[in-house]
Amino acid sequence: MAARQPFTDTDTADEAVRATCDDATICKRFASSKGYWKDPYIQYFVRSVGERKAPEINRGYYARVQGVNHLLDAFIRKAQCECQVVNLGAGLDTTFWRLKDNNLMPRKFFEVDFPTVVARKIHNIKTKPPLSKPLIETHSTDSLLLDAHSLDSDRYCIIGADLRDITGLDDKLKKFQLNPELPTLLLCECVLVYMTPSQSSGVARWAAGTFHTAMFISYEQVNMGDRFGQVMVENLQRRQCSLAGVEACRSLDSQKERFLKTGWERADALDMITVYSMLPHADMERIESLEFLDERELLQQLLQHYSICWATKDKLNLGLSQLAF
Repeated sequence: MAARQPFTDTDTADEAVRATCDDATICKRFASSKGYWKDPYIQYFVRSVGERKAPEINRGYYARVQGVNHLLDAFIRKAQCECQVVNLGAGLDTTFWRLKDNNLMPRKFFEVDFPTVVARKIHNIKTKPPLSKPLIETHSTDSLLLDAHSLDSDRYCIIGADLRDITGLDDKLKKFQLNPELPTLLLCECVLVYMTPSQSSGVARWAAGTFHTAMFISYEQVNMGDRFGQVMVENLQRRQCSLAGVEACRSLDSQKERFLKTGWERADALDMITVYSMLPHADMERIESLEFLDERELLQQLLQHYSICWATKDKLNLGLSQLAF
C-alpha cells in the first residue's frame, strides 16, 4: 500500500482558495435575492439565502456582475455568437445559463476549476433539471460525456484542472474541442491574484499564444499598497488564504502590464468606483433604493480596491478595441 502523502502548506492554501468560491456564490445568492439583479439559477448551487450581507457588499457584487457581463456580452455580440468563452476558475458561476436565456450562446462555453469544485458542480447539474435541461436541449445526441471531473456537451464543457499547470490545462481543453481559430473570450474573476505573478503571466501568455482573436477579462483587487489594501490581505491571511499575486495588483498600470508583456496588443483597466459611476443611471437609482446605505465611504473604499482589466488581440478585425464602458 502506498504511503499517504503529507498534507502540505500548498494543500492548505488551495483549500482556502476553494473556499472563496463558496463565499462569492453565497454573496451573489443574497444580493440577487434582494433584487439587485436576476439570477434564477444560483439557488440550485446555494440552497439558502443565508445571513444578511451589508449593503456595500451587495452593491460591490452588483458592480462586479454588471461590469463583467457588459464586456462579455459586448464581445459575444461583436463575434455574432461565432465564438467561444473560457471561464478560468469558474466556481459555481451561472453565466452559461444566463447567456442561453438571453439568446447570446457562444459556439461553446468552457469552465475550468479545481477538480473538487468541478465534481460538486457536476453533481448539481446532474441532480437539478433546471440546470441539466439547457445542456440537453443544446446537445445533438442522447448522451453527454461525463466522468468524475469533466462533463462535455455540444455547447457546454466543465473540466477539472489546475491553472498553474499550463500544459495540462491546454491538453484537457483541446481534448474537449477548444478551437484556437475561433474568437475567444477568457474570463477570470478573483483568480489570478491567488497565483504567483509568474504563474498568472503564464496563463496570460498561453492565452495570447493560443488564440489570434481574443479578449481576456480579469476582475480582481487593485491599489493594494495602501492601508486598506493591507487590511484586506491580513484578513485573508487569517483564513490561510495568501494573495500570492498581490504584486500585480499594485495599480491599474500593473494590471495592464501583465497582459502587455505577455503578447496582448492592447490592455485597459478601470477601478470599480469608475465602473460603478458609468452603469446605467436608471438601474443605479433602482438598486440604491433597495437598501439604505449608511457607510458610503466604506463602499467607495471597497470599489477603489477592485478593478476590471481587459486585454485584446484582434487578427480578424472584429473591432475589439472599441469594447469599453
